[in-house]
Amino acid sequence: MAGSPLVTLNDGKKMPQLGLGVWQINDSETATVVKTALALGYRSVDTAAFYKNERGVGEGVRLAQLPREEVFVTTKLWNSRHGYDEALKAFEESMTRLDLGYLDLFLIHWPVAGSLKYVDTWKAFVKLRQEGRVKSIGVSNFNPDHLKRIVDATGVKPVVNQVELHPLMQQKELRAVHAELGIATEAWSPLGKGTSVNIPEIVKIATKYGKTSGQVIIRWHLDSGTIVIPKSANPQRLADNLNVFDFRLDPADMTAMAALDKKARMDMDPAVFTGLDLT
Repeated sequence: MAGSPLVTLNDGKKMPQLGLGVWQINDSETATVVKTALALGYRSVDTAAFYKNERGVGEGVRLAQLPREEVFVTTKLWNSRHGYDEALKAFEESMTRLDLGYLDLFLIHWPVAGSLKYVDTWKAFVKLRQEGRVKSIGVSNFNPDHLKRIVDATGVKPVVNQVELHPLMQQKELRAVHAELGIATEAWSPLGKGTSVNIPEIVKIATKYGKTSGQVIIRWHLDSGTIVIPKSANPQRLADNLNVFDFRLDPADMTAMAALDKKARMDMDPAVFTGLDLT
C-alpha cells in the first residue's frame, strides 16, 4: 500500500498530506490505534490537548518503533490556555504527555471569539519554533481577519490552517486567502461527520471507480491539494482510508464535487465560538 505524498510547508518542512485524526478516541485505546495505523503506512498523527489522548498518541508512536523523524505529530493548544506565558506552560504539559522529545506541528486550536489573546499566543509559538522544540507552527479554525492580525504582529505566517472542510463546506473563499498567503489548508471532519458518504453524486462517482464513498471524498481532498486527517479506530477503515493512491478523480468528477458545496457548517463557527473549559 502506497504511503502518503508529502506537502512542502511555507517554512520548508514537509508534512504527509494524508494522516490520522484521533478526535474522540479514548486515551486507553489510542496507543493501539496509532500503532496499527503506523504499521499500515500512516506517518502523520493529529491530536490536541482537548482530545485528552496525547499520552496514548505518544505511546503508540513509541510502540511502533519507527525512527522519530519518520512520524509527523501534531497537537493543539486549547482555548483556555491563550496568552504568552500560559501558552508556553501548556506546551510543556503537552510535551510531557506526548514524551516524544520534540513536536512536528503545534496549532492554536481556536482563536476564541471576543478575545485578541491569540496574538500573544502566536508570539509564544514563534518563540517555541525559534528554540527548535517545535518544527512548525500553525493555526486551526482561523478566519482571514485572525490570520492577518497574527501575521501583521509577528511577520510569521502559519504553515497550515486546519478548518472544517468537506463536500458540503468547501471553504473556497478561505482557501483563496490561504493560497495568497502560502498557507496550507488542512481539513478536519473531512467526511462531514460521515454524512457526505451518502450523497448520491458521491455514491455514483464511487461506483465508477470501484471505491467507497469515503475513499472518493479523501481522494477529492488530496486532488484539491488539501491535507486531510480522517479519524477511525477500526483497522479495516484505517486501511481503506489509506488505500486511495491508485486512482485520481477526473476533471468532470472534480467539477461534480465542487457543485456540492452548500457552505453548510456542521460544527462551531470560529466567529462566535468561545468555548474555554477543557472538560
